[in-house]
Amino acid sequence: MKNSKQNNVPDPVSYISMIHVEADSIDHPVTREILSRAGSIPVEVISEDNHNMEDLGFYPKSLTAGKRHLLLGKNRGKFFKPCPGTKEYVCCDYQVLNIGMNCPMDCVYCILQAYLNNPHLSFFVNFEDLLSELTEAFLQKPEQFWRIGTGEFTDSLALDRLTGLSRVLVQFMRDKDSAVLELKTKTAVVENLEGLDHGGRTIVSWSLNSPAIMAKEELRTASLDQRLEAAARCASWGYKLAFHFDPIIYHPGWEEGYADTIARLFATVPKENIAWISMGCLRYLPSLKKIAGQRFPNSRFFHEEFIEGLDGKARYFRTLRVEMYQSLYRQLQQYADPETCIYLCMENNEIWQEVFGFIPDDRGGLPGMLDRSVNDRK
Repeated sequence: MKNSKQNNVPDPVSYISMIHVEADSIDHPVTREILSRAGSIPVEVISEDNHNMEDLGFYPKSLTAGKRHLLLGKNRGKFFKPCPGTKEYVCCDYQVLNIGMNCPMDCVYCILQAYLNNPHLSFFVNFEDLLSELTEAFLQKPEQFWRIGTGEFTDSLALDRLTGLSRVLVQFMRDKDSAVLELKTKTAVVENLEGLDHGGRTIVSWSLNSPAIMAKEELRTASLDQRLEAAARCASWGYKLAFHFDPIIYHPGWEEGYADTIARLFATVPKENIAWISMGCLRYLPSLKKIAGQRFPNSRFFHEEFIEGLDGKARYFRTLRVEMYQSLYRQLQQYADPETCIYLCMENNEIWQEVFGFIPDDRGGLPGMLDRSVNDRK
């Protein structure tokens, strides 16, 4: 389980050193399947109050140790919720499917560091409740088109060789004409997606960055070439694709770096398979700077100039954001298919107007733009 069969791609599962299972989940069929795939990874059954779990040390350093510990249990709350957007910025009406929390990879800028109240990886085994909740939502609002993603609180595929969830979701979604599923990742672990009847209802997407940021700030992730090769494989299996330049980070040579990534993207992946491409500049809760600074003292990008945005998050000055967006947009326009929706994540109408020359409402709103990029594509 240490490496992918393709190009020696690292498997994030290989970083896990211990699996903890809640007592009431040990006999669940999904738990048994996961443990059967876990090989020699030690397993510990824990009590209901989790008191017998190993102490991983003081926060935030416990976040580093926690990435080696996977907790399997049941989600006793809701799986399916709207993305927590901010009314001050244009939102895409994304729907979040919460399959677990945290991931074995370690990005310096990861916002989850400021959200987590438990350092462990967690994964929910009660697939039956997840699918039931989706089914009920679709039945209650049959007129709505749902864009659903599993990558808000974890990486969609980081644990997939262990959990097999992607196969369950892809096959569930294949006949859902009123919805599309997005699996967002920084891995190249896509073997479970091969040979599935996906019905065009699953989009596989990758977060991309400049080569310098990917090498220094995205630890234990697949390389740019590995991500793009995995995307090309998914395209050959008929999947639609998406890419997210988020967060765009100001650093020496940023313009050349992002231009290089974009050129390599379109040299590897067929443009007609790409449904959408997002751009979003670095933004973060003020507490993240302190947490990441303690965990990654050699990273420098938090030391640039920032202002407080309308959502309380630190953001680059408007002029710098517009400059970076315009630079990437010029590069993307050179290569992208006209039907691909290129959009900004969590920016206001003024920024949209400066970058694109229009605002989403001019084209039916951002949700409609994204819906059409899936449904109008032949």
